[in-house]
Amino acid sequence: MRKKLTKEILEEWLENVRPFAYDGQVADYIPALSKQDPEDLAVSIYYLDGECIHAGKVENCFTLQSISKVIALALALIDNGEDYVFGRVGMEPTGDPFHSIYRLEQHRPSKPLNPMINAGALAVSNMIRGVTPDEKVGRLLSFIHEMTDDHSISFSREVASSEFETAFLNRSLLYYLKQHKVVTGSVEETLDAYTKQCSIELNVRHLSKIGALFANEGKDLHSGRQIIPKHFARICKTFMVTCGMYDASGAFAIKVGIPAKSGVSGGVLGSVNGFGGIAVYGPALDTKGNSVVGLKLIEMLSNRYDLSIF
Repeated sequence: MRKKLTKEILEEWLENVRPFAYDGQVADYIPALSKQDPEDLAVSIYYLDGECIHAGKVENCFTLQSISKVIALALALIDNGEDYVFGRVGMEPTGDPFHSIYRLEQHRPSKPLNPMINAGALAVSNMIRGVTPDEKVGRLLSFIHEMTDDHSISFSREVASSEFETAFLNRSLLYYLKQHKVVTGSVEETLDAYTKQCSIELNVRHLSKIGALFANEGKDLHSGRQIIPKHFARICKTFMVTCGMYDASGAFAIKVGIPAKSGVSGGVLGSVNGFGGIAVYGPALDTKGNSVVGLKLIEMLSNRYDLSIF
């Protein structure tokens, strides 16, 4: 195992990146997210031996948003298998914004290029087993409860409602996908499940534990139980490297070089084999939709402790 940080160093580093909180903007296109405070910062590292260190407002909960795409992909793979999932969603990065419809119109067959863009994530959410949206979300929550060993985790009804009411572009993506038989069933029900999925709330300690589970090849750190099949955990981490930071994924791979996924609420999830899980929360975003503080802090960690996989 690589050398560990101390809690004191982590607190010092968080203070060093705090000034960057005002270099970005809190997401305001989802009204409920516009209420976030740019100075509500937190970081957690969950090592593979089960030790967890953290700094900042670690008890503050935030919504997963696009970080949920990684977890939903793992569950969809468990539910349906690799051939089914990738028969409907591709494996290639796009270089386009996460909400783009452009590539769908260019690609034949018209399936999303990967599961980390919105079109792909909507298709993946549609694949999760369940008759109703609440059943699908309930299964996803149970999966997260299993990964975190915390059954209190739920979703924010306020954020879910806010997203559902303003999700005009995602509705357009779903109708396009339905036209080309990538998704089945009701567009509104799929969107309901997806917005609730994105609105699942947790804190950085929960998120770093999920990152550690992926780093541990899908095994629970304490019981050794295989929660995610090893091959599926590897698939998810590969997508985190190639597509996890929106259309900044290439630059992030060069500068930081670890599997990571961001969300527009300001969360960033990192997973490093032989090290553990990293989670940062800083709601101010750059122009690509990534946490400004999150990127700075994870880059510092990667460079100082040689975490790059390359």
